Amino acid sequence: MSVKVLLAITQAFALTMSVAFLVYVVVIVVPYLRRKPAPVGDPADFTWHFFVPCRDEQTVIRETIRYLRTTFRKAHVWVVDDDSDDRTARVVRMLWRRHGGYDPYLHLVPRVRPEARTGKGDALNAAYRALNEWMGPDARRNDVVVVVVVDADGRPAPNCLEVCAADHLFGDAEIGAVQLDVRMSNVGTPPPSRNPAGRWFGLKLAQLQDLEFRTAIAAIQTSRGFTGTISMGGNGQFTRLTALDSIAGPDEQPWRGSLLEDFELGVHLLTAGWRTGFTPDSHVAQEGLYSLRRFLVQRTRWGQGTMQCARYLRRIWDSPHLSTLGAAEMMYYLAQPWLQLLGSLLYPIPFVLLVTSTAGDPARMWAWFTGGAWILFAVYWRALFRLVRGRNGWTKTRRNTEQAAGAKVALDA
Repeated sequence: MSVKVLLAITQAFALTMSVAFLVYVVVIVVPYLRRKPAPVGDPADFTWHFFVPCRDEQTVIRETIRYLRTTFRKAHVWVVDDDSDDRTARVVRMLWRRHGGYDPYLHLVPRVRPEARTGKGDALNAAYRALNEWMGPDARRNDVVVVVVVDADGRPAPNCLEVCAADHLFGDAEIGAVQLDVRMSNVGTPPPSRNPAGRWFGLKLAQLQDLEFRTAIAAIQTSRGFTGTISMGGNGQFTRLTALDSIAGPDEQPWRGSLLEDFELGVHLLTAGWRTGFTPDSHVAQEGLYSLRRFLVQRTRWGQGTMQCARYLRRIWDSPHLSTLGAAEMMYYLAQPWLQLLGSLLYPIPFVLLVTSTAGDPARMWAWFTGGAWILFAVYWRALFRLVRGRNGWTKTRRNTEQAAGAKVALDA
């Protein structure tokens, strides 16, 4: 294969991926911008249980418990201590004793090694089993019991229960889970660093994470409402107890072993026939990361978790509860880490080949470019300009016989 052919193939592939991404962005942004706030419901129609998985969270768990118990007085709070090395469990026990008595709405779920520290999903399963034991075998399990997953530093907005109780969310018996919008709580607070550059960088990193969740991710979730594939997040995740029961199995494990246990939960719910919802009318706040190293560790875990969930591709495609469009959307999401890996290998090739070939024979490469290779660049820019200008008409590709006969068949807007 000649250098010019290889260059053309890799360049075309790279530009196609770029344009596909731009089209995807437009598709998800438009529904998000056109959305209007929806009516709320009555949270008294449901029973709410907050699950808070903790591993060495003594610095934040006290204020989180106080916030949850003060803001949602009739909701139960289940703190899972995943065999913390600090005083997390002790802090919970101290708060349990309130005014000389005991708080019936606060529960501690202690775990010890070797069962402990095996993942967030296992910690949530422990809380699920503790809730089942607390309810008792004769308890009436109905669709009004809702489990809420909140991080140890999470702050669900005070209106989250009434928003999730709305008719189009848990008021609809087919909705098995609802995901809140996610925001960063420290976008105005720089990190405690003596280095001005470090404070500036940390603050900007937290602000960028807030922008990511409040715009791109929220827009993606909104657009998934049309494909029926809204996914769950690790914070601000609301799920019916009956939905968890339907996928828990005999081992009582609705959450599985993936590093992306939230998306994995959504896969099992959707393929079991439940619908999922998303609402930007309420939110859960969490601390954005100041450290680039921690940020990379977090995103690496997310990427690895997505790769692990690739084992569900067949389950997704074969599910009778997902439309073809919905299955394709989920498969596209699961393919992202692999496409990025492929792109990281292919994107540099055109530039390396172009530089090398130009240095070796500049006249020949210029002749190749002016002889028609420029179209690889121009055609995608033309497509983008048409998209931006709203020229969405369908243009039929001419057949060879049509072109020879001089027929005018282009249907342009």
